Amino acid sequence: MREIVLDTETTGLDPEAGHRIVELACVELMNHVATGRVFHCYLDPEREVPLEAVAIHGISSDQLNGKPLFAAIVDEFLGFVAGDPLVIHNAEFDLKFINAELARCNRSALELPAVDTMLLARKRFPGAPASLDALCRRFEIDLSERQKHGAKLDAMLLARVYLELTGGRQPGLEFVTSGRSIDPSGKIVRPARPPRPHAPSANEIARHLAFLAKITSPIWLVED
Repeated sequence: MREIVLDTETTGLDPEAGHRIVELACVELMNHVATGRVFHCYLDPEREVPLEAVAIHGISSDQLNGKPLFAAIVDEFLGFVAGDPLVIHNAEFDLKFINAELARCNRSALELPAVDTMLLARKRFPGAPASLDALCRRFEIDLSERQKHGAKLDAMLLARVYLELTGGRQPGLEFVTSGRSIDPSGKIVRPARPPRPHAPSANEIARHLAFLAKITSPIWLVED
């Protein structure tokens, strides 16, 4: 099963107030495990980035000079998503911005199934903090690189959190302890086992015949 972990950084909280996406990242999962395929870009929001937003993600207007518009990457983005389910932390926020950008390009809104990991965490751990930082600490995921928010790093961290939230499978495409692996289609591949010997030993045959001698006309006695 293919899923896409998605995260954005923006100029503010509400696209209806004119705020835009400044960073977009997607991480491909196969059976809840990251494959290494990533879509990532910084975007020109066609407006100034407020200082309060810069304080959160560290992306200033100067850094976005010369970056592509969303319209320039929309086909590549949609091609990467390819209609597969999404995994998003606070899905309503990111999808609101993605669909606002798509509307500006006269594209249809994303109507894909989406797992909201924030809601998933709140259901699994009622009353506990459900931020990405809190979940990384709960699952002992290294946060040393996360000095500020960043769509690419956060998507990668969320992929690991999602793995834990869905059962904490062994991170990697190979099941080392069982000798199994997963092919690109998600099918479990099992190595062929050598045939086991099933023929009885001479001692086992002798013991079996001795047991049958105690039974009157055993029906499973086969005469040569």
